[in-house]
Amino acid sequence: MFEQTFKAIDDVLWKDAGCSSELDYTEQTSWMLFLKYLDDFEQDRKFNAELEGREYQYIIAPEHRWSRWAAPKDANGNFDHNNALTGSDLIDYVDGELFPYLKGFKKSADSPDTIEYKIGEIFGEIKNKIQSGYSLRDALEKVDELRFRSQEEKHELSHLYETKIKNMGNAGRNGGEYYTPRPLIRAMIDVIQPKIGETIYDGAAGSAGFLCEAYDYLRQGGRAQKKLSTKDLKTLQERTFYAKEKKSLAYVIAIMNMILHGIETPNVIHTNTLAENLQDIQPSQQHDIILANPPFGGKERKEVQQNFPIKTGETAFLFLQHFMKALKPGGRAAIVIKNTFLSNTDNAAIALRKELLQNHNLHTVLDCPAKTFLGAGVKTVVLFFTKGEPTQKIWYYQLDPGRSLGKTNPLNDKDLQEFVELQKGFEDSDKSWSLNVADLDQATWDLSVKNPNSKEEVELREPKEIIAEIIALDKESEAILGKIQELV
Repeated sequence: MFEQTFKAIDDVLWKDAGCSSELDYTEQTSWMLFLKYLDDFEQDRKFNAELEGREYQYIIAPEHRWSRWAAPKDANGNFDHNNALTGSDLIDYVDGELFPYLKGFKKSADSPDTIEYKIGEIFGEIKNKIQSGYSLRDALEKVDELRFRSQEEKHELSHLYETKIKNMGNAGRNGGEYYTPRPLIRAMIDVIQPKIGETIYDGAAGSAGFLCEAYDYLRQGGRAQKKLSTKDLKTLQERTFYAKEKKSLAYVIAIMNMILHGIETPNVIHTNTLAENLQDIQPSQQHDIILANPPFGGKERKEVQQNFPIKTGETAFLFLQHFMKALKPGGRAAIVIKNTFLSNTDNAAIALRKELLQNHNLHTVLDCPAKTFLGAGVKTVVLFFTKGEPTQKIWYYQLDPGRSLGKTNPLNDKDLQEFVELQKGFEDSDKSWSLNVADLDQATWDLSVKNPNSKEEVELREPKEIIAEIIALDKESEAILGKIQELV
């Protein structure tokens, strides 16, 4: 229903000089979608208030409401082109009046967990990049065709928006930062099995894919598919999902993605998670479940490293320490990390593995194939652990979809079915095995993935190496033939 509209919006933005990449298209679509959502949200609230005989207090002032400036209608409910701002008038209004007005909500909001505060945060971070008022007018008319009223409409919009995020991830060098493959997230959630009433946290939220998938899982009643009560639904909305995100664009996309999935006032804080001192995390700030894919390979400054007992510049290692501290005793975590974490011999990696094994039960390691993350050239593993008891045995599973992954052939749910099934009983197979922690080298705590069932593979050589060897053999043959020739 809405797919053509999304394509038409992209076409409009593609022609505008201010938008040059998939990241820009997603960012600019996001702020327009958000304001259209807000208008529909307010209309629904007004309707419900009238049914209850109350007067509805609008969030947005009359002159800045979507129906006034973005999509004015005539008496018949048709688009009113005569009263719609366009060209330079529209750009002047959006940049000079609308955005400053919306940004001001951050100061006037009662608290950070209100929709008012989120409005202020979003428009304090995002800028209108569309340069032509005629392009902007076209895009606004297209966005106005979208509806956020029913659960079906929101579901379809969330699906289309996820596709935009996926394309954005594919477009950038740091693709994995924006997009974790949804089949992998769903398998992680299936193993962790969250329940209503537990809090779920992601301190490196990106586009909030983990929280959106966890919401869908719980909304459908979890693995047992049980029907939710009104109280359960309220708990899901207000006291279940918590996130932090450092980057402005990802923060805005995370909020929009959660809203489209049905979480009306997302609990996302725009902050650098690693700037928080680990000692300052109180029990009241700890969570039952942590699902995350922290950024790989970043380098943090010395003052940030001071917040952590194990000093390292590797961002992912700092995040792992943060997650271990932010987990409640008995809490469960599933964290994506570079596979080199299992074997690195630097002091920080060894100390971190030791800490993880001694104070947490690292019960499962999922070894992911190359190109699981498009746009990120690193191999990854998923660590599944429970806080508060030492590890005695680790169950490994080597994921092998039997094909090379890529843009046209990504990971799918079927690829992970066997992992989820075998993990329930930590069963051995050709792809899975267990390792006793008592057998580890206590100097290195090396946890490398070494499948005892795999046949010795013939190492494929590089073409350059083979050609060099052929040239060397040719020269050798030439020399031998030369000597034979002398003898004849």
